[in-house]
Amino acid sequence: MTDAESQVITTAPASFLSNVSRVFFKTLYSSTVNLLLVFVPLGLLAGFLEWGSAAVFSLNFLAIVPLASILAFATEELAEHVGDAIGGLLNATFGNAVELIVSIIALQQGQITVVQASMLGSILSNLLLVLGSCFIAGGIHGDQQHFNQTVAQTMSSLLALSVIGLLLPAAFHASLPAPTKENPGSDIDGKILSFSRGTSIILLISYCLYLFFQLKTHKQLFEGINDESTETEIAISDELDPSSSNGSVHRNGSIGTDGFRQTPTLIFKKSQPAPSALSVKEATTVLILATLGVSFCADYLVGSIDAIVESSGLSKTFIGLIVIPIVGNAAEHVTAIVVAAKQKMDLAVGVAIGSSLQIALFVTPFIVLVGWAMDIPMTLYFSTYETAVMFVAVFITNYLILDGESNWLEGTMLLSTYLIIAISFFYYPDTLAQ
Repeated sequence: MTDAESQVITTAPASFLSNVSRVFFKTLYSSTVNLLLVFVPLGLLAGFLEWGSAAVFSLNFLAIVPLASILAFATEELAEHVGDAIGGLLNATFGNAVELIVSIIALQQGQITVVQASMLGSILSNLLLVLGSCFIAGGIHGDQQHFNQTVAQTMSSLLALSVIGLLLPAAFHASLPAPTKENPGSDIDGKILSFSRGTSIILLISYCLYLFFQLKTHKQLFEGINDESTETEIAISDELDPSSSNGSVHRNGSIGTDGFRQTPTLIFKKSQPAPSALSVKEATTVLILATLGVSFCADYLVGSIDAIVESSGLSKTFIGLIVIPIVGNAAEHVTAIVVAAKQKMDLAVGVAIGSSLQIALFVTPFIVLVGWAMDIPMTLYFSTYETAVMFVAVFITNYLILDGESNWLEGTMLLSTYLIIAISFFYYPDTLAQ
């Protein structure tokens, strides 16, 4: 063996380890919530060794939060290499990967109540909790905030469409006669299931048309959001990564040129756009590993829900509607509030309402079709009270955003509505949600 061959063999492992180390730290420093990654091995051990339902649920709950942040980071890094069209498809798939994975696993375990509650809870938390917090953070100093009124009106119209998609199945169910001895063949459940599947296809088509509207025909309306997403400044990134003093980018997702919902980009303001932190191969590897991590943690999380319900007295509806939505949206919630405090209200409103739209028009109908493929009767039929809650949330949100202005008092209105809903579902029995 020559000296040159020996040197190649020696440097190859060193180069590989150097790349692994670089990708690891780039990913780790992409968000402050990644400090919670320590709970990933603890959560997996708790589930494997059966430490108890409380430990399994809480540890895996905390573990999924940083994994969701890493999914958003890797998805954006990959999307930057493949262009708007494929990048948009990636963001649609992985932007809500946590909600999708948790919902699919819950469907496999027959937890339809949890799935429906988590979908509704994700919509409510973004519309009321996050948007309300953004209004307060932006207007706490007494200023009146302004955002793109045309975009707000478009989003409010789509929110109304999402309410129609959830309200009509409940009204349809209420209007059908109950089976009787004289008419035993009504088959209400079968009709609701067929109605939900047809409605889901229409909602998905509507969401695709909205993306075409946002990306192609009226993309100029959303340019303000895209500009803000590349100018937001977060000083804490420099504290986490000393190498970032040269202005390197640390992303946690954004509403970018692809128009899909992601967590806002957290970078230093600079005159030149920074290159991607990860290559295609590196971003794909991180994406696969994070998805696998979420899958295992979500499996243990969902599997412990029944025991948590029995031991704590909480209902499945409350856990799905209030607790689980925090898992997939924690990093997004924090950063949306931070950009609102920086007076970037177009971006903050786009994140909060855009997230709700994607859950209502993409994730929820997609889960219905997944249930169809799995031969599981997942429908868009929510209980009368759940439908009323959705209507109230969209009503007050639309009322407050249509003028293109916000202040801290409007934020307290949204938070008050969310807290009232949370209290009501704390006492809401599962039997009424089924």
